[in-house]
Amino acid sequence: VSMALLSIAIRELGGDAISFTGSQSGIITNDRHVDARIIEVRPFRVEDELARGKIVVIAGFQGVSYRREITTLGRGGSDTTAVAMAAAINAEYCEICSDVDGVYSADPRVVPDARRIGTLSYEETQEMAESGAKVLNAQAVEFAKEKGIAIYARATNGPLPGPDPSTDGTVVRRSPPRLPGAVVGVASERDVLVLEGSADPRALLTALDEHRVAGKQLHVSSDDARTTLVISRENLHDHDKVRAALHTKFGDRISFTDGLGAVSAIGAGINASYMNVRAGLVALAEAGVESRGMSTSSFRITWMVPDDKV
Repeated sequence: VSMALLSIAIRELGGDAISFTGSQSGIITNDRHVDARIIEVRPFRVEDELARGKIVVIAGFQGVSYRREITTLGRGGSDTTAVAMAAAINAEYCEICSDVDGVYSADPRVVPDARRIGTLSYEETQEMAESGAKVLNAQAVEFAKEKGIAIYARATNGPLPGPDPSTDGTVVRRSPPRLPGAVVGVASERDVLVLEGSADPRALLTALDEHRVAGKQLHVSSDDARTTLVISRENLHDHDKVRAALHTKFGDRISFTDGLGAVSAIGAGINASYMNVRAGLVALAEAGVESRGMSTSSFRITWMVPDDKV
């Protein structure tokens, strides 16, 4: 409906538009129906219409599986559609327009004096997206990174970009100029589960895949084969059913911890020393927030905290 209405509006403004569904535009996905991943883009019809001078409008958030069934891409799927198509037609850049004028150092609704970030690397943006920032989708950024496409995040109602596009939004590209170790932003996520278990890791991970449980921050201890996995509840479809099935299969060898949230600090080279980890621990202590766990990567430090303290 949206793509048809947009095409009509463009025609009324004098443009020659044509609209395609995800399948018509050549977006091929796997067969996970609520959070499918794009595995290939065949943009032949899109390229043909562009060659004829037409404005092509594509329905985001959808594709067709290799079994020829319609699929949806999950949260942020319209971003993924846009960047994947830009990559497929070898575009130089892709604009993502939303109700905010770029990526901010924190959620402006939570932190009123948050700053807009002018430039971000692909890795920093992916880490922010995975850590709960809602501006850009992590899979979309992965497509851009693979093809070296710049992403410009802007406000829909903002001005047209000026000579320096980064002054009008946030540009995501390879290796922006920044000293390593700097924190560029803080992201948070509510309603997180932690799964812990002493069951055989291979059997446990197989069961999680069978129930399509997408986790992150996986840790397996070699001494006692203890597995720890962080799960976003919004990615856990049929939550009660899945938990019951896992408990039936593994009994008291697994346990879930509810009532948690995650707060993450992101930046390239953030863990070059322990300075940022120490600063975060001090900030949590001063705020009277108990840390329930911590994990790091080259671009991120994440603290698990009580959900009502996020």
